[in-house]
Amino acid sequence: MSARDKILASLRSSLEGTTPIADPFDATLVDEPWRYAPAERVTRLKELMTAVHSEVLLTNSHEWPKLLADVLAARKINKLLIAPTTAHGQAFSKHCQTTQNPLQLLAYDRPIEEWKRELFDDVPASFTGTLAGIAATGTLVVQPSSDEPRLMSLVPPLHIALLNASQIYDNLYQAQQHWPKPMPSNLLLISGPSKTADIEQVLAYGAHGPKDLIVLIVEDA
Repeated sequence: MSARDKILASLRSSLEGTTPIADPFDATLVDEPWRYAPAERVTRLKELMTAVHSEVLLTNSHEWPKLLADVLAARKINKLLIAPTTAHGQAFSKHCQTTQNPLQLLAYDRPIEEWKRELFDDVPASFTGTLAGIAATGTLVVQPSSDEPRLMSLVPPLHIALLNASQIYDNLYQAQQHWPKPMPSNLLLISGPSKTADIEQVLAYGAHGPKDLIVLIVEDA
């Protein structure tokens, strides 16, 4: 028997005849102080995100593609990075085709090494979905995937995120109950555009990611 096996055998035998200690975790301690009426979740998330330099727009399942197109036109943005294989990517692509919108839609469909310079220098905005929202902290939960890699929400100066109002939860604990199982290897919690005050304690936006964040909240329609 190896030294490793001896140590493990000793540990196992030391537990014989013992009783596990009851788990003292009480969910109400982390959940109850941060609960809101369903109608208040959207309002609270919007208030908190707006307070940190985000723009939050309310829309519905029929009108959000037009709203997104209008937002881009108002900012004179002619290129948008999307995920054409997702439901929201397909919906917006269809809207652009139907309205003959000249907007150039780009796809993250190749290794980053093949278009790194273009992504960093020539892509002004990206559009992604979200996994959830957290009312207590004004936070988006984003799950990177092969369709929407992490760099989509990190590199372009403007990040536009689509969030369903029905997926806004009171607090982090509640949101965790709805995360995919097993838990994804990478989840992002985004509470606003990138900002830092490291240099001379002057607040600057866009230092480590998007300078602007726009959230389209899709309410039940």
